[in-house]
Amino acid sequence: MPEKHLVVGAGPVGRATAEQLVLAGHEVILASRSGTGPEVSGATRIALDAADVEQVTKAAEGARAIFNCVNPPAYDKWEAMWPPIAAALLEAAERTGALLVTASNLYAYGPVDGPMVEGMPDSGEGKKARLRATMWADALAAHQDGRIRAVEVRASDYMGPDVGDNGHIPRLVPRALAGKPVRVLGSPDQAHSWTDVLDMARALVAVAAREDSWGRVWHAPTNPPRTQREAVADVCRAAGREPVEVKAYPKAMLTLGGLMSPTLRELKETAYQFERPYVLDSGAISRELGLEPTPWDEVCRRTAGL
Repeated sequence: MPEKHLVVGAGPVGRATAEQLVLAGHEVILASRSGTGPEVSGATRIALDAADVEQVTKAAEGARAIFNCVNPPAYDKWEAMWPPIAAALLEAAERTGALLVTASNLYAYGPVDGPMVEGMPDSGEGKKARLRATMWADALAAHQDGRIRAVEVRASDYMGPDVGDNGHIPRLVPRALAGKPVRVLGSPDQAHSWTDVLDMARALVAVAAREDSWGRVWHAPTNPPRTQREAVADVCRAAGREPVEVKAYPKAMLTLGGLMSPTLRELKETAYQFERPYVLDSGAISRELGLEPTPWDEVCRRTAGL
């Protein structure tokens, strides 16, 4: 049966989620601060301040679910921007009775030994780790108190079309496909998980549709890990190009860059993700909901824009 859904955030994940909901026959409101940007056929775009609970509540009236696909653009301003947004979405979900479905990342776990699996403690100590952990803890507490219904899906770094600077590999693609060498953060040769934005969207829509999936964290379907060097080479080959040279940024360069760039300074907190294996286990969503990741070759073709 067609239902209304509100997708807040019109970046790559928000647009992909809106597309999946439209394909399923639902009424979709795609909200962003400007209300402009790439159109999603079948979805209605609106301008909305996600930190304004009155605006979010009005947009969510009659919606079965609110999808939190927000990605604050200023990486160094997360601590100022996220808390009011998270609070507004929680309050709007409580007022309207809409399910709150959150697209999140793996920061809350912090550095771990071995693959990350659902149910591990959110014990990351960095500012961004604690922020994301608190957002889920607050949503889960409200869910357990019966004030809202909530579910969260976590993914690793994104691949796929139109990701651009929002993804560590996609941002390198134009240069790599031009046959030019590229530089990466951390080590080029540590195992790393990469999630296609399409698979994140499929997971968000799937958990929203299943009441027995609510009240917990899920991992989006994700292929076995590839190093940054391997991932760049795989995308090049998918586009019929020869792999290019992949080198790491010198640490001294990043340190100096951080003196002038707030974003580079903030990356120090998450540098461990590329200095040691960073592997997501998505077996639970495959076993319990039947979702498998898009085949890696297809992920690479999509990332190459094919």
